[in-house]
Amino acid sequence: MEHVSNSFQIFMKESGNTGAAFMEAVMKMSQDSALNPKTAELAYIAVLSAVRMTGGLPFHVISAKKSGATREEIKSAVLVGMPAVGLAVTEALAIALESYDQE
Repeated sequence: MEHVSNSFQIFMKESGNTGAAFMEAVMKMSQDSALNPKTAELAYIAVLSAVRMTGGLPFHVISAKKSGATREEIKSAVLVGMPAVGLAVTEALAIALESYDQE
């Protein structure tokens, strides 16, 4: 699983049915979403950044890029939560932009 954090890979490997059930729920939510794939990824990047879950950023940034997101859109998605959570999102900015630039 390219660009997937080590933590998530271990979770999927070691959690048995829980990991499978989690992924099934994620896939169903994605299928039911009214958001197009690019917008959904940008929204998820904003959430990950705001809650400081930076381990998932590389995967979702690359996915957003493959869906047509620009570097400026990635940057804006990371920073959108700043009024609510403050400078906590700046930790995510370097990770997101480095991931975008690597692919």
